[in-house]
Amino acid sequence: MTGERRIVVYIATSADGYIARADGSVDWLDRPRPQGSYGMGAFMKGIDTVLWGRKTYMQAVGLVGAGGGVGKGVKSYVFSRQSPLTSAPGVEWVREPVPDFVRRLRSTPGKDVWMMGGGEIIASFLDADGIDEFMIHVVPVMIGEGIPLVAPRPRTLPLALRDTERYPDGVVKLRYAVERPGAGREGRGRGRRRAGARP
Repeated sequence: MTGERRIVVYIATSADGYIARADGSVDWLDRPRPQGSYGMGAFMKGIDTVLWGRKTYMQAVGLVGAGGGVGKGVKSYVFSRQSPLTSAPGVEWVREPVPDFVRRLRSTPGKDVWMMGGGEIIASFLDADGIDEFMIHVVPVMIGEGIPLVAPRPRTLPLALRDTERYPDGVVKLRYAVERPGAGREGRGRGRRRAGARP
């Protein structure tokens, strides 16, 4: 597995485990950030691809415009059962089954891959053995109800805690590797470089 591209869920949750309100709003993330913006610059240097569910992508387009604001040189794949009305440069809409896409993505050279979310596409990749690591930034606020980090389905998935980091504003980063049978105690994340963090 050495050198294989990792697919990393890099995301923020509320303290009660939601990534957005029920209507998709993330207004509770509008808060001052500490110097370094939780290591976002370092993380972005380590990725060249972003994976989106359709709803999450459209939410980002509504906030920052076409392409979701991930920057030049970064390829975006948007998973949707619907055909897009328009597409921005560097954005490819995907209807391919997730297991097939995961195999194809891993077989191509490149940097790590940012799984942006939301909860449904994270669940689909997770259940297809398509997630290597979670970098969860727990924001010190409860929102009561909303969209969970991973869409609920029957599953038992061991995680191995790799790192924790606390920021001055109370945000805590939890970095977990996904453990797999036969992968050994260290799981797929063994020996891989660290990525930066930001909600």
